[in-house]
Amino acid sequence: MNPEGAPATTGEIIAATQIWLERAVIGLNLCPFAKSVHVHQRVRYCVSDAQSTADLLEDLSSELHTLHAADPNECETTLLIHPDVLTDFIEYSLFLRTAEAAISKLGFAAEFQLASLHPQYQFADAGPDDIENYTNRSPYPTLHLLRESSIARAVAAFPDAADIYEKNMGTLRRLGHEGWQRLWREG
Repeated sequence: MNPEGAPATTGEIIAATQIWLERAVIGLNLCPFAKSVHVHQRVRYCVSDAQSTADLLEDLSSELHTLHAADPNECETTLLIHPDVLTDFIEYSLFLRTAEAAISKLGFAAEFQLASLHPQYQFADAGPDDIENYTNRSPYPTLHLLRESSIARAVAAFPDAADIYEKNMGTLRRLGHEGWQRLWREG
């Protein structure tokens, strides 16, 4: 929602997501692979107007086909942002199995991986207010479609990729809730 209480426009949703990507994901180096893709403008931002999970599955299918057909040098990854459906994190979490099954059914399991991002993201072993959850807290519910080939290249270039999770937890613990809030007040 924008400050006047009206639903956010597609442009506002994309802008908020880009700011989050720049300040949190890239700015805190939560994903060391994100900067290059962002700088080279190879991130596709798709805002779904889905009002149901069935509509979102159709949009997911469409985006998978679009990404499959795209030249990776022009479009390497997609953020499928769905502000009006699966706003509850539990429902979103349950939907992820359905989304993964759809990727397999479409024959894209070896080609794409799904990463989950949500404003209420919560790791299974974390409390709802634990700062560590913020590694995956995006402004809007989002399905991140990643190419397996991109992940393989990134892991080869970053030999300690398995340590990213622990490094991110440490970064957020040092930052704390006040530091996280400061990210959005500054700039």
